[in-house]
Amino acid sequence: MTVDGNEPGTAPIAARFERVRKANQSELSEDYVEMIDDLIGEFGEARATDLAERFGVSPGTVARAVQRLARDGLVESKPYRAIFLTAEGKELAERARARHRLVVDFLVAVGVAPHAAEMDAEGIEHHVGKDTLDAFRRFLSR
Repeated sequence: MTVDGNEPGTAPIAARFERVRKANQSELSEDYVEMIDDLIGEFGEARATDLAERFGVSPGTVARAVQRLARDGLVESKPYRAIFLTAEGKELAERARARHRLVVDFLVAVGVAPHAAEMDAEGIEHHVGKDTLDAFRRFLSR
């Protein structure tokens, strides 16, 4: 047993699982702010009904997610009104979009069909670390 109470060699395993848990927690926020930003770009505003339709979820699910985003300072919203990103929300949307694009470009570069790359990037983009993203960039710059 080590000082932290883990068996020898388990601390790195625990750190991997903690990273995955953190990525899972931020995944929903990133997807929502990115979609809100897309809707604002397309229509000038984002409405809960549009989010529900795009994500294929109930309006109640969207309402709960928007409440969390507002609590976290990522959006501003009033009942039955449009949803807008705060500066922090806009920044998160831009980072998520850039990471998504990088993952898609990498997957296509290694031979994945564009449609499949778009689908797979939705899961990968939230879990890939900085070192891996840097490796993707180096690979693509060759």
